[in-house]
Amino acid sequence: MISVQDAFSILENNLPELQEAEYTLAQARKHILAETIFSPINMPPFRQSAMDGYALCLFEGLEYEMMGEIKAGDSHQVELLPGQAVKIFTGAAVPDTTQAVIQIELVSEKDGRLYLEEQVNPETNVRPIGEQISVGELALENGTLLNAAAIGFLAGLGITTVKVFKKPRVGIVVTGNELTKPGEPLEYGKVYESNGIMLESALKEAYFENVSLYEVNDDFDNTKNKLADALSANDVVLVSGGISVGDYDFVARALKELEVETLFYKVNQKPGKPLFAGKVKNKIVFALPGNPAAALTCFYVYVLPTLSILSGKAPNYNQSKPVSIVHDYSVKNTRSQFLKANIVDDEANILSHQASSMLNSFAVSNGLVYVPDGTYELKKGDKVAVYLL
Repeated sequence: MISVQDAFSILENNLPELQEAEYTLAQARKHILAETIFSPINMPPFRQSAMDGYALCLFEGLEYEMMGEIKAGDSHQVELLPGQAVKIFTGAAVPDTTQAVIQIELVSEKDGRLYLEEQVNPETNVRPIGEQISVGELALENGTLLNAAAIGFLAGLGITTVKVFKKPRVGIVVTGNELTKPGEPLEYGKVYESNGIMLESALKEAYFENVSLYEVNDDFDNTKNKLADALSANDVVLVSGGISVGDYDFVARALKELEVETLFYKVNQKPGKPLFAGKVKNKIVFALPGNPAAALTCFYVYVLPTLSILSGKAPNYNQSKPVSIVHDYSVKNTRSQFLKANIVDDEANILSHQASSMLNSFAVSNGLVYVPDGTYELKKGDKVAVYLL
């Protein structure tokens, strides 16, 4: 049995190489750039009006002759002489012979004449060429997460495709004869299956959309065949249950026959002690405990960081942050603990119902308090390590 930190190190040292792909901007959302992008154009590509108003060819007077209008998107060129003005709209091209745009609320117009209350400074309300970015300048660096703003920024530069790190395809293998699908009658001795949809939901909340679900009976051949299918079709395989040493837990034997190399089995933690991690070729396998809270804890602590790294993020398993605890807490455990908690204003409140089978406290928590093993007292105000969910 290894420590949590040793598990982190083993995983980080055994991850496969990242995969890259060329995606359209729409496909690239929430992916990480695998290239550095330089602007192909100036943005804006012309002197642009920052608001609705009047473009002025400045002179000493306050009365201007009106010479028409320019709407956003108009491509015709207008040349004005000193003392002439043109009505202009936000985003429209400011004529080269004008020096400023005065907002519409500060003037009056009558009989083709424009009347100002005071002189306007040059370049007022005019966005210069390349104000946002000039041609050849750095637009986005390799490693940037493409959120909505980044996608819009690239589209505004005329870019249609980008090279990104591919997100792993994830297979979820759910084992157990005791499982019944929600909605069906619940026979004596059975429980409703929740881990599959729980893990799928957690993946999709983190924008991992390519997820496949496999259901397995407690039978060796069926277990081996479904695991082989999952390994063939996915980059990361999550197994729910069946990794223990019971007479009907066939996962470990099946993984061995499929030549999955064991990276570690059993971590000195609670919940989630029987966690298995392995690899075969360029695939990663996690066999998670069957108890729902234990499975979800291992997902957030080990699986999600692995998927993020394989998607292009910098390696970082130990993603905890120091937070003050709002109450006293006694620790008497031979294993490190991940405790469901509510984190509000950088303060942690450890919840009740911490058993590995219970999800009711997990459903209202937003963090896991990490408590090292030992016998000691945590006092109100002490700093604890928290993994935010």
